[in-house]
Amino acid sequence: MIIVFIYSLLVKGVYGGIIFEWTIKNYERAFDWLYLQIFYESLKLAALTTLSCLLIGYPVAYVLATATAGTRNTLLVLLIIPFWTNFVVRTYALKLLFSEQGPISQMGISLGLWSEPIMWSNSSGMVWFGMLTNYLPYMVLPLYVSLEKFDFALLEAGRDLGASAWNNFWRVLIPLTKHGIITGSILVFTPALGEFLIPDMLGGAKVMLMGNLITEQFLKMRDWPFGSALSIILMSVVVFGLVTILRIWMKEDGKLKPEKA
Repeated sequence: MIIVFIYSLLVKGVYGGIIFEWTIKNYERAFDWLYLQIFYESLKLAALTTLSCLLIGYPVAYVLATATAGTRNTLLVLLIIPFWTNFVVRTYALKLLFSEQGPISQMGISLGLWSEPIMWSNSSGMVWFGMLTNYLPYMVLPLYVSLEKFDFALLEAGRDLGASAWNNFWRVLIPLTKHGIITGSILVFTPALGEFLIPDMLGGAKVMLMGNLITEQFLKMRDWPFGSALSIILMSVVVFGLVTILRIWMKEDGKLKPEKA
């Protein structure tokens, strides 16, 4: 990170090399409106992916935590199976599955749902779906750990005291499993914000995110100083967010006194 930070303060050479002249113009350029829009799109997609994984992952984790031992082990194996396949292979499989001549498009034609092949890939929706399917286990597993330790007798006590199903869920279950929610959200949001492979393979040239922009600066444009500046800014945003969340978390748990925060 120190090397990357030093590079971000240097100047790009005519043929892609590095000129050792100190400057902050790379950071000034990074705050151009065009790049701010790309960062906003990256932030929005990462947040949407995290929220989607949470909405789908929480019920899945609940089923895992309340299932019998045999069923639970089977479901856990099914959840972990995707990790046995390379990340690139999984992403490329989605690209083929939803391609114009892929099985999804052809099945829709056979069932009469549409008359012509549909190109599902090369869209922001497909990028979101690719992130959802690849990062969902990272959300489910921390939630499962929290729910497995949860005392479900508390829900019965809430019902006995007249709490509705929604109040039981929102005021008992969610607060006592918030550590799993926070951990899962961090594990999904952090890599999703800097993701470049999924947008590149499933979004084509139509979707440009921060990860793609940084990759292009290093590999195509040969502008290492500007790519380094973008990397430092992205990393700073992630670290600031993580530190803020963890400090709030520790305060609520009574592990950090407010006056020392």
